[in-house]
Amino acid sequence: MTNFALPATGAATTVRLAKKLPEDFDALIVPVFKGEEGLILAASGLFEDDIECAIWELLSAVGATGALEEVVRIPAIEGIDTDFILGVGLGDEDDLDDETLRRAAGAAARNLAGLNTVVTTMSAFGVAAVVEGSILGSYNYTGQKNDAGKAPVKEIVVLSKSKNAEEEFNYGRIAAEAVNLTRDLVNAPSSHLYPESYANIIQNLAEHYGLGIHIRDEKQLAAEGFGGILAVGMGSARKPRLVQLRYTHPEAKKHVSFVGKGITFDTGGISIKPGAGMDLMITDMGGSAAVVATIIAASRLQLKVNVTVTVSLAENMPDGEAYRPGDVVVHYGGKTTEILNTDAEGRMVMADALALASEEKPDVLIDAATLTGAQIVALGDRTSAIMGTAKLRDKLAKIGRKVGENAWSMPLPAELKEAVKSPIADLRNVTSGRSGGMLSAGCFLREFVGEGISWAHVDIAGPSFNGASAYGYTPARATGVPVRTFLAFLAKTAG
Repeated sequence: MTNFALPATGAATTVRLAKKLPEDFDALIVPVFKGEEGLILAASGLFEDDIECAIWELLSAVGATGALEEVVRIPAIEGIDTDFILGVGLGDEDDLDDETLRRAAGAAARNLAGLNTVVTTMSAFGVAAVVEGSILGSYNYTGQKNDAGKAPVKEIVVLSKSKNAEEEFNYGRIAAEAVNLTRDLVNAPSSHLYPESYANIIQNLAEHYGLGIHIRDEKQLAAEGFGGILAVGMGSARKPRLVQLRYTHPEAKKHVSFVGKGITFDTGGISIKPGAGMDLMITDMGGSAAVVATIIAASRLQLKVNVTVTVSLAENMPDGEAYRPGDVVVHYGGKTTEILNTDAEGRMVMADALALASEEKPDVLIDAATLTGAQIVALGDRTSAIMGTAKLRDKLAKIGRKVGENAWSMPLPAELKEAVKSPIADLRNVTSGRSGGMLSAGCFLREFVGEGISWAHVDIAGPSFNGASAYGYTPARATGVPVRTFLAFLAKTAG
């Protein structure tokens, strides 16, 4: 097998935990609040009162307000041996939470490019959130540009004497690195990331982190009846793959299975998309990247839960072997689908993977996909839609909002279950009308989930990619959603 690798990865700061100030550092980050009567310096206990008073006076003099994510530089003062001090706003003190810390830490990290070592005292309010924000906010993907500009700050030293500091630091670092892995995969161009190369990259990751792996090529997929993946993927010269990863823990009491959509490029097939914006279809594998990164993080954290990941990898191209509107496809497990639109390909490859994953009867089955433009119409660019079993759906949405990956529960109406039925097959891959496109896609997928399995479908069409400028700890381009939601869910499941 050819040894493939990503052509480029994003650069990000490294983080280090320490109990005291290092001897040499370039800048000091200090948190400030927005008070009713003016700026409030969040005392760190590291410095004498006169030094902290001097910091407050200088920040106030240059107009710092403490508004969330506000970043203000002031010269170093006597008693602190550094080049400058960065005041970072945390907003109203009463509103402080982990998401506030992440956003502020991210904003600070983005403003420190080109430096070697920076110290932050923000961690007095929470180590994991500051670590996550620092790593995620510093991420910068310049791809294969010859002039990449300033590198992110090389190192951020996180100060804490908390008894749980090391555990929180470790979780925050691994979670953030998993998100950045997802970003790297989603940002990769389809010239380099396609089913065979993607499967090989996943295999290299699996071997590095000690995960079990099984890769099916197009011949094995045909022999075992994976009609949905084959229908979508055979129109490309670069044939489809189905990859399964496994992480097991000897003390695990629960089995969580993830399925991810891995369309490495989507032209729409015979139902071809408009040319405008088609370049962004390199990101149509965001769900697969998220679940691959999630199982790696679970393994690194040694969470006491068994995890299986199944990803369907295919290119949707319109050549002589491409599937057509009017075709009837036989999925893995025997269900049939009438094709009305070849651009509704994600649900076709996901259907096969869900049927396969259901055979093991996991306690929980979760799928993630950049599935429908209707999700963006309904909830915008930053909020994922979650459908499925009510209790699991609502739990995931709540976790997502808590960790800063906004999510909202959505229904699967009975009338749309009827709307995805076909007169000539079990199902059809789109309904005859435009109403409820996101929900009808969820209803279609539900038909491939095994009976009695707690299931959730997470549509990340908008939130997986930021087409605007960076904000908080979210860079331009790939965001890495919803890795932190999934990881937090696994941590709760593991107990």
